[in-house]
Amino acid sequence: MHLSNTQLFRGLEEEEITSLLRCLHAAERSYKKGEMILPEGSMTEQIGIVLSGMAVISCSDIWGNTSILGHVAPGSVFGEVYACIPGQPMLVSVSAVEHTAVLFLTVGSILTSCTNACPFHARMARNLLTVCAHKSLQLSRRIQHTSSKSIRGRLMSYFSECAKSAGSNSFLLPYNRQQLADYLNVDRSAMCNELSKMKKDGVLDYERNRILLLT
Repeated sequence: MHLSNTQLFRGLEEEEITSLLRCLHAAERSYKKGEMILPEGSMTEQIGIVLSGMAVISCSDIWGNTSILGHVAPGSVFGEVYACIPGQPMLVSVSAVEHTAVLFLTVGSILTSCTNACPFHARMARNLLTVCAHKSLQLSRRIQHTSSKSIRGRLMSYFSECAKSAGSNSFLLPYNRQQLADYLNVDRSAMCNELSKMKKDGVLDYERNRILLLT
């Protein structure tokens, strides 16, 4: 993946990025499927960029019930809010859903100009602010999707957003069935039953993670 195509490094040339990576103490790490990247309760001064694979952000209550808050696709950032608040324990966890490569950057080096006085720091700090704003928007969307009292209402709200983003009534879900149920905060079996009913009612068709909305 070319970092210049990511939101955090948008507007920067490759040679500028190479210089920045040295200033930001960049370190790449790999994780196996199911491996924890950042556990709940930990503290971090680094933000992560997924280079390949996929990660999910989740939280669990004291009874072990898990809610999926979102996914982190290649080029996306995670951990930025906690990295910007020193000493703040994470209220969520980040784990790999498949083999995943992550580039970690020290956030303090983004917010503070380095000794080399790189002219790129201000641009990257603006990009970081944009990333944080987008994350806030994603959280607002999840609140919107889970506001319906019915499982069908939650599914249709989420599928509508997916269709709009894809520009097509056919799209690929980023979650498996359990992850989708966790994201929408519903029971998996009840959700699968509702999906079957929606297919029977002619509302949609699906094959594995491929959804087709019928209009």
